[in-house]
Amino acid sequence: MSNNERHLARVAGLDISLIPTFWAGTGLLILLISGGLLLLTDASLLAALGGGLLGTALYWLAEILHHFGHAIAAQRTGHPMIGVRLGVFLILGTSLYPQNEGDLPAALHIRRASGGPITSAILGLIFIAAGALLIQAAGEAGSDLGAWVLGFGLLNLLYFSLGALIPIMGMTDGSTILYWRKRL
Repeated sequence: MSNNERHLARVAGLDISLIPTFWAGTGLLILLISGGLLLLTDASLLAALGGGLLGTALYWLAEILHHFGHAIAAQRTGHPMIGVRLGVFLILGTSLYPQNEGDLPAALHIRRASGGPITSAILGLIFIAAGALLIQAAGEAGSDLGAWVLGFGLLNLLYFSLGALIPIMGMTDGSTILYWRKRL
């Protein structure tokens, strides 16, 4: 852990930490989500800000759950993760592995990299279905909750699953999978 990195918690055997850019990314997310709510809904400024805070908290929760998917896959390979660092490139996290784990087969790297997108896809589908059911069953009173649940599902499915598979300059699961597929 570097001097700038701050330990946040230990959850399920993983050290969760943040680097200073986490705060800049959090502020950016709050602004983007609040601004989107102001532009696209009839929310008041205070309601939009509250929505921005809620949306940002849900974003970071989805990020952590995505990395727990990597951790489950890594544990199953016998080469587990040791932590998650939040704030990489402002709004991303990264899975942390032991420095001394040695050379590992390409297929093992692919299995570990696939765990996050698979977990996010499963969560996404579950929350999309739950959100749609809430919207349909609850009528006007439950439509806001249903919209948030549906949005959380879409975030997981589209961004943390499908989006994570797009190979972008070594920053995504798709980049890791592509790199190691070439070495099979």
